[in-house]
Amino acid sequence: MAGVFEVEVDGVEHDHGLQQHNEPNQFDVSKLSPEEKWRVEHARMHAKHKGHEAMHAEMVLILIVTLVVAQLVLVQWKQRHAKSYNLVTLFQMWVVPLYFTTKLHWWRFLTTWFIFSVITAYISFRATRKPLACTTPRLVYKWFLLLYKISYAIGIFGYSVVMFTLFGINLIFRIKPEDAMDFGVSLLFYGLYYGVLGRDFAEMCADFMASTIGYYSASGMPTKHLSDNICAVCGQPILVDVSEEGIIENTYRLSCNHVFHEFCIRGWCIVGKKQMCPYCKEKVDLKRVFSNPWERPHVMYGQLLDWLRYLVAWQPVIIGFVQGINYILGLE
Repeated sequence: MAGVFEVEVDGVEHDHGLQQHNEPNQFDVSKLSPEEKWRVEHARMHAKHKGHEAMHAEMVLILIVTLVVAQLVLVQWKQRHAKSYNLVTLFQMWVVPLYFTTKLHWWRFLTTWFIFSVITAYISFRATRKPLACTTPRLVYKWFLLLYKISYAIGIFGYSVVMFTLFGINLIFRIKPEDAMDFGVSLLFYGLYYGVLGRDFAEMCADFMASTIGYYSASGMPTKHLSDNICAVCGQPILVDVSEEGIIENTYRLSCNHVFHEFCIRGWCIVGKKQMCPYCKEKVDLKRVFSNPWERPHVMYGQLLDWLRYLVAWQPVIIGFVQGINYILGLE
């Protein structure tokens, strides 16, 4: 049904150059072009917020103070109780986007979220069993490494689409700018979101598996002695020498002379965010381990995902808290 609205600014009713309809100062919104609709909404917004400058300044001040205080609280929480902070952050990373996408009926995201949740739940279940099956560590790291690479590729492709759209390359393929931008931003969101979430789950599984195997403990000495031909991440024998080229995967030696399967140490360092030897805790030089220049962007991408965790997990909570303060104080 067509809607008829009346716009009044500064006590004077305006039609902004729009055609009059039926009664004076009224027009049919359904017959307007997108640009004309935007002009109408713009006029209505100015009429609604006229004379509220002091209130708006107060709201901005509340937002800035809340952001500063929240950042200080989160930093202290992370430093004093890292485990609880990581668990709560992981839960919010998993649930907060689900709430908004369900509300907005983004069925494609909900489908991918459901598939990711089912597979990751199964992988996490396998990683937390005692005794730990000998094939579980490699299964876990392969899954999260695959997820990490897929999210990395999708994120880069989405970013490329956004940049091509800004330079007008989409016009060569006769694609509308808004369609190309929506596609690129959506891919960028998918890549970053699942990249962050996958790394958090991988870190949790890495901690649990390593402590279960016994070659790694968060504090103190390992509970087992590591043999020269055993991988400290998965606890399985090393079949390929460091100097040999493996058919499926190679063997890596760290600066501390401990050797590991390729998939294991990649999952441990890049995906599991553990930049130290799983056995002796000596710091790992990622640039030395992954000397190929094509592999280094994966390390930088992992650091980018860590920076975005605050934006995805805590920013909606902080904004909701600010809106609650504004509501209590009667600010609009």
